[in-house]
Amino acid sequence: MRKEPGLPLAIVRGCAEHLREWSRLRAALWPSHSNGYHADELNSMITRNSDEAFGIVAPLPDGVLAGFAEASLRHDYVNGCSSSPVLFLEGIYVEPAYRRQGIGRGLFDAVRSAGKALGCVEFASDASIDNIESHLFHRALGFEEAERVVFFRQSL
Repeated sequence: MRKEPGLPLAIVRGCAEHLREWSRLRAALWPSHSNGYHADELNSMITRNSDEAFGIVAPLPDGVLAGFAEASLRHDYVNGCSSSPVLFLEGIYVEPAYRRQGIGRGLFDAVRSAGKALGCVEFASDASIDNIESHLFHRALGFEEAERVVFFRQSL
């Protein structure tokens, strides 16, 4: 990662001091939920302090977060995988102003390293079928497409 003025000096595991900023970034990635909802979820994750679900953040010197990544260990079936647990990238987001500066790669690398240290041999993720930008990002990180699926539902 290039170390230019204003860019993160480190990629670190998310903690309580990052809660406000992390919630803000989560709401940008997943806008169907409020900042309060995201803060509650993050507070639970931080309080559990478990390797089963964790987050990595990219703090700037002023405390603002340039981005985050969240991952979990999935013990159930993961599409395209044959091992268990599987390291699963639940979400990754970099503020638009900080994109294409190596921050996303740094977050990804930190999550990947954590998964390897936890004994995982496979790393998976997903993206909406129409999210072409995410597909390109995943491919740039070395992911290969495992399968495509469309879910169906009906009210009873």
